[in-house]
Amino acid sequence: MWFGGVRVLVPDQKDRVLMVCQEHEGKMIWMLPGGGIEESENAAQAAAREVLEETGLQICVKDLLWHVEEVSEKRGQRFVNFFSAEIISGNPKLGKDPEFDEQEQVLRELRFLSLDEIDELLHVYPAFLKEELRCFITERKKSGRSETKRKTFRLRENDI
Repeated sequence: MWFGGVRVLVPDQKDRVLMVCQEHEGKMIWMLPGGGIEESENAAQAAAREVLEETGLQICVKDLLWHVEEVSEKRGQRFVNFFSAEIISGNPKLGKDPEFDEQEQVLRELRFLSLDEIDELLHVYPAFLKEELRCFITERKKSGRSETKRKTFRLRENDI
């Protein structure tokens, strides 16, 4: 059975990207904000809800950028839709994951990061993210729009 999730690319006016740091299995892993799709919501609704929960920002979901499929013995079958978005309102602040109590929270940090800062990060999930963010921001600077060809990625066990 497939489990669905979302991640959201939220750039600021300086072409920095909003990233969250989560702690998993003793590693600090940087990723775009996002999470699971809940019953009775579509992927875009989940994207807006997850960004609000994790960052305090209200967003307008724009485009589907990437579709990622992962089949893993350890984690099962999952897909994640990556969207672009624009900030509507709010000030960024680290939120909480409502599925976890205070002692089990995995969110550790929230920051807008430049592409160079992201390149310096040791653990970024998924592995393709650094390269795809660079393509997205470069195109945005060149054309003034945030368009990209939709891509599908299939992750293997060792990509995780």
